[in-house]
Amino acid sequence: MPTPAQEAPNGADSNEVYDLVCVGFGPASLAIAVAIHDKGVPARVLYLERQHEFKWHSGMLLPDARMQISFLKDLATLRDPRSHFTFLNYLKSKNRLVAFTNLSTFLPLRDEYNDYLTWCASHFDQYVRYSQETLQISPAKLKDRRVVAWDILSKDVITRERTTVCARHVVIAVGGRPKVPPALSDPSPNSPVVHSSRYSHTIPNILADKLKASHVAVVGGGQSAAEIFNDLQNRFDNIRVSLYTGDSALRPSDDSPFVNEIFDPDRVDEFYDLPNEAQKDTLQRNKATNYGVVRPELLDHLYELMYHQRLHEPNESKWQYKIVPRREVIGYDKQEDGRARLKLRNTLNGDVMLSVTAFDLIVVATGYLRNAHVVMLESTRDLLETGNYDIGRNYQVKYRKDAVADNCGIWLQGCCQDSHGVSHATLAHRL
Repeated sequence: MPTPAQEAPNGADSNEVYDLVCVGFGPASLAIAVAIHDKGVPARVLYLERQHEFKWHSGMLLPDARMQISFLKDLATLRDPRSHFTFLNYLKSKNRLVAFTNLSTFLPLRDEYNDYLTWCASHFDQYVRYSQETLQISPAKLKDRRVVAWDILSKDVITRERTTVCARHVVIAVGGRPKVPPALSDPSPNSPVVHSSRYSHTIPNILADKLKASHVAVVGGGQSAAEIFNDLQNRFDNIRVSLYTGDSALRPSDDSPFVNEIFDPDRVDEFYDLPNEAQKDTLQRNKATNYGVVRPELLDHLYELMYHQRLHEPNESKWQYKIVPRREVIGYDKQEDGRARLKLRNTLNGDVMLSVTAFDLIVVATGYLRNAHVVMLESTRDLLETGNYDIGRNYQVKYRKDAVADNCGIWLQGCCQDSHGVSHATLAHRL
């Protein structure tokens, strides 16, 4: 195991000023940790993570689900193929390199890639404080009326104890928060609605009886919705599943070679320099690479499943598994027995109707919100150049030069798509 360049914070004085504090310890911060190690930077670094241990989309680690990007776009290879932290070296350390080559694939199982990320993260355990939810980042120290350090206030999610650490540089990389349409949002413990991010954790408990005839609705038209729709069919024999999408059909993702070049690092420079309208147009045209789309292999598999049903039952209303297009889910009516009928809007003519089926569970695969930094940085708003959280090409928040010192700053990761392009929040860009 390599010797990390970071100086361990364990036992450090509470008044210590760190060189860098990373809020969140997912792939973005992990890539930073790897880069600091590989470059031998002697920095005092601390990582704050809300989860109790390293996990990467654990709620969607489904059997047979594969990565959508090449393993070569790992945490290190494109920056330094000789790094200890490449995916290939991980395979070598696990004695699976030769066996993996026999698979003839660039797309490992998602479960294996999670194990790779966890393996990388284990090298930095001494620098990570888990179970820490960051609440606020505020100016801590002033010199010549300019901020030279930040206070990062966090709360232990188990003990509720609050702690403050101080750092000259802060990276916010907390990932996305589950986005649930307001009409489907229900915080009650007996809510029939579950976001896809919690799917693997909640399904075994909610549908504990695999032989029970249950009805499940899946809301969404992207990769997660399609994977859940497929997984439910494999996991339960007597389940009836309906997938609802507002689009006219499930659409394929485009990962052809020329289109894939939009994820190349130098494309960020090109995108960042575009006028605002051109950026919006480019984002819309590149949407088919990553948003609301499904990998073609999975689409082929699902269509074949639908065809097998058609072979034995021409009447679609009797099918066990249904894909219902042009229906936007705008709410639900909960019945006395706890089940729910969906309120559906026909996206062609606007008609609203209730689903005939009453569902035991509604799984919403409706994406994520990436605005957690707005609340964390509220106390710094008066320092901004324009009053908005404008981001520089190097992902640094633009504060006034007369308010924040040159050797002090805050950087954002995972929430800069509007300024840096569609590749920003994907694993392909963790270089």
